[in-house]
Amino acid sequence: MKIFKLILPALGLLLFVACSPTTQNSEKIAATANADSTTDTTLVATMSIPAVSAANAPIEMTFTVYNRTDSVKTFCKWHTPFEPLMSKYLDITSTEGEEAAYKGPMAKRIMPPPADSYVSIKPKDSLSVKVDLSKAYDIKPGSYVVRYNSQSISGLSVTDSVRISVK
Repeated sequence: MKIFKLILPALGLLLFVACSPTTQNSEKIAATANADSTTDTTLVATMSIPAVSAANAPIEMTFTVYNRTDSVKTFCKWHTPFEPLMSKYLDITSTEGEEAAYKGPMAKRIMPPPADSYVSIKPKDSLSVKVDLSKAYDIKPGSYVVRYNSQSISGLSVTDSVRISVK
């Protein structure tokens, strides 16, 4: 019985110390550091489009890839604006929920991608390209949200979307 009187308070103290805020905060800091280091090794891309465009006029989007790391990084240019229109790599949806029809070509690919399908970016550098969305999508007057949908193919991280109004 004396042993239980000693063990129970010791277990309670051990449980209290193991669940203390100091331990929980250090775990959160470690998780944040891991997330930051993962982000630092990823190529990040952004899209920009003028907020308003005229109907039946070119709708020019700028697609920029950033290498924020200290080493040369590569990405597959398939399903990006860095190759001629060959695939539907954007989802363009009206504010009413209707998707703009893709009218460009669709390429069949060999896997894995050959070496000339990759683009290299120097450390702390970026690459930009412009593409006319009206050449590949049937965009009528209205408001749209443009999202990149091919992260898994290109290896690029694109987390934002852009809005455009076509008048």
